[in-house]
This record gives sequence, C-alpha cells and structure tokens, in this order.
Amino acid sequence: MTGHEIRHQQTRTSPWPMFAALGGIAMLSGFLVVLVYQVTRPMIARNQRQAIMAAISRVIPGAVRNRAFVVTDSGLRPAKKGETGDIIYAGYDKDGKLAGIAARAAAQGYADMIYMLYGYDPKCRCIRGMKVLKMTETPGLGDRIKTDPAFVANFEALDARLDESGRKLAHPIVTVKHGSKRHPWEIDAISGATISSRAVGKALNASAQRLLPKIAPYIDTLRESKP
Repeated sequence: MTGHEIRHQQTRTSPWPMFAALGGIAMLSGFLVVLVYQVTRPMIARNQRQAIMAAISRVIPGAVRNRAFVVTDSGLRPAKKGETGDIIYAGYDKDGKLAGIAARAAAQGYADMIYMLYGYDPKCRCIRGMKVLKMTETPGLGDRIKTDPAFVANFEALDARLDESGRKLAHPIVTVKHGSKRHPWEIDAISGATISSRAVGKALNASAQRLLPKIAPYIDTLRESKP
C-alpha cells in the first residue's frame, strides 16, 4: 500500500454524522407539522362552526336559534360538542317554534367535491334553501350554483316528500337540462354548468334519501325540544 493510499483512507469521512443530521431535521420537521396542526385545529373547527351557523339562517327561513342532533339507526339524540357523524340542526324561530331542519350534503363536482347545507321544512315536506359551504368549481361557470338567481330559486320549495312506506323519497331529486323542469322535485340546471348543477342534485338526493326517513318519526320530538 503506497503512502498516498494510506493518506486517502485516513481522510475518508464517515457518513453517520450526515445521516444523524438528516434524521434530526426530519424529526424536527415532523414535530413542527404536528405542532402547527394542533395549534390551528381549534381555529379551523371554530371557523367551520361559524360558517355552518351563518348558513343555517340562510337555509331555514325565520330561524334565529338552533340545536344540533345526531342521527343514528336508533333515532335522534342531542349532539355533544365536537361530535362527528350525521349531524342535523333544528332551527327555531323567535317564538321557539320549529322552523326547519338543516343537514349537510356533498358530491363530486367538476373540479372537486362540493359541500353544502340545505334546509328541510317538515310542513311542506320540501327543501327551502341550499347554501354552498365549500367548492373549487370554475369561476364564472360552475361557481354560479352559489349566485345564479334562477338556480337558487330551485330550492324555494323543492319537493322532498317520503313515499307511503316512509323509507325513501316519493320522487328522487334530480337535475334536468336547463329549461326542461316540469316537476317540483326537479332542479333546473345552469346552462354551461351542467356538471356542477348535477352534483348539487346528487348531493341533495343522497342526503335526503338517507336522513329524512330517519328524521321523519321524530319531527314532534324536535318541535318539543328547546334551542
């Protein structure tokens, strides 16, 4: 072995310090991600609650107070703070009378999922309002499901009656081609935004088909409850 080879072996650097540094950086990065999530989670949850509370008054005309309930296979029960699942909101007017029920719905739109809140009126057995909570639809086209007056008018009295069995809607909620609406359970689509319009119909139909049969037997219970 030559003297040059000996000197080369002596100056060779061990990779372990570099691995240790990279591992430390990775651990620190992971810790910071978890820390930011823990710090911002309450704020995000609070903002979501505030958005839902504001939307309830939009989808339940006359509602000034509300109370949250969890829908289960065995019935309804008051929702606990921070609870997840099928949450509905019973809205009450200034006299404490039941004004309607709000529930969430979601479906795949053109760009991404569309999340919304809708209001059900047990007196007319119809949907009285719909409010988009979150979406990323194309500006000027798909996002018109929030602002187009003719489309919003679909939800002034959208038929959501149950059939005689009480297990499903008498007529599924469907979105039809613009200008072809003939029945009160149909949604007149926005021309140029058919996919987004259909997503709203699919979301409302899926949610109403699942929740309304479970809620209907407890309407009197909701009427007697206090906000």
